[in-house]
Amino acid sequence: MFAQRISTLSSSIIREILAAAQQPGVISFAGGLPAADSFPEPNWAALPPQIKQYGMSEGEPELREAIAAAAREKGLQCEASQVLVISGSQQGLDLVAKLFLDPESPVLVESPTYLAALQCFRLFQARCVGVPLGETGPDLAQMDAVIRSQAPRFSYLIPSFQNPSGLCYSVAARQAVAALLDRHQLPLLEDEPYCELDYDGVAKPPICSLLKSAPWIYQGSFSKILMPGIRVGYLIAHPSLMPHLVRLKQASDLHTNRPGQWLALEYMRSADKQARLAKLQDFYRLRRDAFAKALAEQFADLADWQVPSGGLFVWLKLKRPMDTRPLLKQALANQVAFMPGEAFFADDEPPVGYLRLNFSHTPPELIEEGLRRLRQVFEEAYAAQAVTA
Repeated sequence: MFAQRISTLSSSIIREILAAAQQPGVISFAGGLPAADSFPEPNWAALPPQIKQYGMSEGEPELREAIAAAAREKGLQCEASQVLVISGSQQGLDLVAKLFLDPESPVLVESPTYLAALQCFRLFQARCVGVPLGETGPDLAQMDAVIRSQAPRFSYLIPSFQNPSGLCYSVAARQAVAALLDRHQLPLLEDEPYCELDYDGVAKPPICSLLKSAPWIYQGSFSKILMPGIRVGYLIAHPSLMPHLVRLKQASDLHTNRPGQWLALEYMRSADKQARLAKLQDFYRLRRDAFAKALAEQFADLADWQVPSGGLFVWLKLKRPMDTRPLLKQALANQVAFMPGEAFFADDEPPVGYLRLNFSHTPPELIEEGLRRLRQVFEEAYAAQAVTA
């Protein structure tokens, strides 16, 4: 009765955890939720009347111009005609998957990677092939081996404050990745929803700006710097890909919501844009630092991690590895939520002993208590493991 792909459709563990984490008293480090205190207060009364009507599939012309101008400032040579305004970054993943993927098509991804991307690509029955991340970027030798042996349809990378690891590729790693993709003419989908949330001033030129010949798609979002509820993102594509992506967008939802686009344009045009962004960065930097301090107090003997220079997440590797998925139920019983790390790997049998913690959503006064509750979950799990050993 249903399409064959429905058999591969799984529910999102993030959405399920977020539903459970909304119970009163639960301290959640699970989702990638921006802080509600960071959201602006839009003056919806100033919404132009014409915005209430249907719009262009490509997006509002003025917003596309503003996005292209901002991208050029980052070094990405593009025109407004290459910009497609989309209904959040997730739609970009969907459109690119529709463009490139047939059943059993290989996709090169980072290991670990954004789990909703895995969910999207698998819906189209793709084979996601992971490349391990090192301290400065992906393992280039393994990346080259995967490209040669698997012939992936495209590569999917999150080079700035990666979800879930928090890694930001070095400039040298970005240059090396671009050279590798050019050599193999492998298309790149560069997903950059966190690049503006930079707390330490890291150099991060888009990999797409370093490519000389490989096709590319650069993707960004307003969810983290404005508000996620408006569901407005964008992609900028190589001219050869743009007509196909526009047609796929038309077939999907006609156009992105225009009030949200208007709000994004108001932000892009605002005279105090840089001041607003700096204020947001200061806000999250304080939360990151408070989280890092509490984490050192509660988890120094249990796990290793790197304090990220930006983004929303800290990625922990347990010193005594165990599968963290069964611990989620006990964590919720202890009124704390986290993301099991196993969900972020493309492997059928993922490595165990990782967890992703979000520091942006929880107020500083609750961080220490939440981590204390989470530590108790792991202490009890290790004690139970020792009894059965």
